[in-house]
Amino acid sequence: MIKHQTNQAQDEIRFPNLSLAVYREIVAHLSQVEGVKINLLPASSTEFNYSYSQVESLQIQYLSAANLQSSRDKIETILQYYQNLYGTDD
Repeated sequence: MIKHQTNQAQDEIRFPNLSLAVYREIVAHLSQVEGVKINLLPASSTEFNYSYSQVESLQIQYLSAANLQSSRDKIETILQYYQNLYGTDD
């Protein structure tokens, strides 16, 4: 997992070589956290390769500053679960 904090209220997460179905599962799981909006950003490459992900990254927007740390902690726990499950240590 590659994590990049773009600003105080937004993070970008990448799991290299993760399938679209798993990305969608992660989005469904993360969407249960109150006060966040999750977007899937499509891969920028125009060449299709089955072994590469069709998703560039997940964009996590924190909508409320009031519970920012609590939301980030929950998000981190969920992301760690998927990293452990799929072994995406890239």
